Amino acid sequence: MPVQGEVVASGSEHAPLGVFERYLSVWVALCIAAGIALGTLFPQAFVWLASLELARVNLLVALLIWVMIYPMMVNVDFSSLSHIGDRPKGLVITLVVNWLVKPFSMAALGVLFFEVIFASWVSPEDAKQYIAGMILLGAAPCTAMVFVWSQLTRGDATYTLVQVSLNDLIMVFAFAPIVALLLGVTDVLVPWSTLLLSVLLYVVIPLAAGYLTRRWLSAGPQGGEARVEAFTHRLKPFTILGLLATVVLLFAFQGPRIVGQPGLILLLAIPLLIQSYGIFAIAYSWAWAWKLPFSIAAPAAMIGTSNFFELAVAVAISLFGLDSGAALTTVVGVLVEVPVMLSLVAFANRTRGAFSAAATPVGVAS
Repeated sequence: MPVQGEVVASGSEHAPLGVFERYLSVWVALCIAAGIALGTLFPQAFVWLASLELARVNLLVALLIWVMIYPMMVNVDFSSLSHIGDRPKGLVITLVVNWLVKPFSMAALGVLFFEVIFASWVSPEDAKQYIAGMILLGAAPCTAMVFVWSQLTRGDATYTLVQVSLNDLIMVFAFAPIVALLLGVTDVLVPWSTLLLSVLLYVVIPLAAGYLTRRWLSAGPQGGEARVEAFTHRLKPFTILGLLATVVLLFAFQGPRIVGQPGLILLLAIPLLIQSYGIFAIAYSWAWAWKLPFSIAAPAAMIGTSNFFELAVAVAISLFGLDSGAALTTVVGVLVEVPVMLSLVAFANRTRGAFSAAATPVGVAS
């Protein structure tokens, strides 16, 4: 998520969220209202914007997503993977929950709620769209926002960096196959070419661009982490603008549907909330059972709970369109994420005493 200027430097400074991050759900809610209003007042303008496509990729949305994703990729430091063998239990929890549990539990909840519990309130066609959006969220573990949750729980900074870098690397290869598998199982037709193009546009190219930018910023006598942070901090206003503009666009296209079904946002939020709290419970209790120090346990649980919603939104638009139920579901994921994560940060900090007091940084011998 777009919080590039908040990357942990070296320790466990308890840095607070900025005004934008703390009230992200408020800004998203305001953009939802603005989008619905604009879509109702100027429908032809948004029809024209939707027509700006190339190979099923909306060019305006692609630009906005790139503005959001690129700066966070600059923060990914693949040199941190040299510490991958340190504190392996935390990484095992992260990888198992992120790639073997979360995508499949999200798909199962989608089927349960939209084909069984909410079946009388949504059409079968819409149900498939909502399930698809949930699958896209479930298959995309969070990236940059994890640094913030790690800070707020005084997590191990180096471990968090290893965690994020490894997840991004796995995402390059695992995201498309997992999404294709689960969409197929839930009877949602997915064009492989469009899915692979989305991964190339929104994961591979930004990740490569971020890596090259980081190398350039780190080179020379004045290079280093401070220069990287300064660079991403300068880009932060653009990432915020990209996020909010994307939300406005999505809800401008979804306006008539939402006005006709005012309870739809609540229906979408319920399984997303259950998924978030359930995934956190699995990872956090597993870390406690393995007697991990709190500085490792907290970020290990947070990364699986949070989502890389920018990727999910972009792929949903590419696969199903700007006015699809899948795209709407991924944006509702943004709306519920920050309140959920802040509540989990508070819970984790209150239960810190239940974990081992040892907090030796990753890469330092115990």
